[in-house]
Amino acid sequence: YCFLPLYVFSGEKLLVSYLRPSRIDGAKHSWAILALLTKRLRQAWPKVKLIVRGDSGFCRWRMLNWFDRHDVGYVIGIARNSRLNRYAGRLIRKAGRGYKQSGKKQRLFEEFRYGAGSWSYRRRIIAKAEHSSRGSNPRYLVTNLTQSPKYLYDKLYCPRGDMENQIKEQQLDLFADRTSCHHWWPNQFRLLLSSLAYCLMQRLREIGLRGTEYARAQVGTIRLKLLKIGAVIIRNSRRIKFFLSSAYPHQHLFCQAVARLNTS
Repeated sequence: YCFLPLYVFSGEKLLVSYLRPSRIDGAKHSWAILALLTKRLRQAWPKVKLIVRGDSGFCRWRMLNWFDRHDVGYVIGIARNSRLNRYAGRLIRKAGRGYKQSGKKQRLFEEFRYGAGSWSYRRRIIAKAEHSSRGSNPRYLVTNLTQSPKYLYDKLYCPRGDMENQIKEQQLDLFADRTSCHHWWPNQFRLLLSSLAYCLMQRLREIGLRGTEYARAQVGTIRLKLLKIGAVIIRNSRRIKFFLSSAYPHQHLFCQAVARLNTS
């Protein structure tokens, strides 16, 4: 009796917020959403290079095949299994020996070709063998990109975690989790309102607060410290006037943000 949202981000910019029933595969509809996005983005920028990244919940062979056929790059997590661990066994053992000898955390990378039983062909797999005081922690990615394993893991895949913060902003600070209506459409509409609010706040950070102490602040912080101002509202037949508190400590920053937004 819950809903499962699907978010797509490009950096900090929100592209998709789509509500689905929770009793389905977590990757359901993602292929269709990405196909529509690819078509639309290439209409605007025909030569743009598109790269999709996601965790292992989105590792579906039909979607990977579609990416390969339509020249879309991808770097996607793939869940650990005994076969992958066997392929990377030498690297995993090497990381374990390095930690035992030095007492310092070890991170080693390599690549190999691998094909799951349902796949049409073998693909490039990036293996990261990590060994620390908590023991061995191997991780795997599947990709059709050509950069080095370490670059793909550290520079392309790991920044994916930042979108968790953006999802948290919508769920906690912009009330995207309020999906208590009985039907899908009202709840989807609520999600869209939350997403529009996020887009407005992101533009405020990007333009109005650029170069200030709040340029990277969370939505909740901006609401509390910049937008939550005591005011008196006076309304007559001709106009509505807002008298903001003269004791507001961020008056200069507020006026600067308003001026930037008006001229952008």
